[in-house]
Amino acid sequence: MAVELVRIDDRLIHGQVVEGWLPHLKAEHVVVLSAGAEVARALMQMAMPPSVSLEVVPSAAGVVSAVGAEPAKTKKTLVLVPGPKEALALLEAGLAVKTVNVGGLHYTAGKVQLGKAMFLDDADRKALAGIAGRGVRLEGRALPGDPEEDVAGALGSA
Repeated sequence: MAVELVRIDDRLIHGQVVEGWLPHLKAEHVVVLSAGAEVARALMQMAMPPSVSLEVVPSAAGVVSAVGAEPAKTKKTLVLVPGPKEALALLEAGLAVKTVNVGGLHYTAGKVQLGKAMFLDDADRKALAGIAGRGVRLEGRALPGDPEEDVAGALGSA
């Protein structure tokens, strides 16, 4: 399996991912966990460079299957999820990774800021703690060149 990075970002595919992470990782394939409609899938595909393939998968188990099959199995793959509970679901479904990037969880009512562009509610905190409890490192940064925030450490001090 060639998963280069699992990234939590509520916007999924956008400029930071396409212009920052894809070139940095030299990613050739993107798998998105989203139950999104065909219109959302089509918009995501339009944002992708022609050299990068895209799969939009509606379940965590489906993502685990997708990254174990072609083309993700042999290509550098970026996995995108919209929130911490989806990232935890990937681990619970059997995806083995050492690091999860927390890239963008934007403000909505009831969420409290923990880091730069990282707003969490209790469910988000619980899911992130569950990820860290599995021995997975949580790094917080929007772009590859940004300084890395220790998300697990920030959770413990918040």
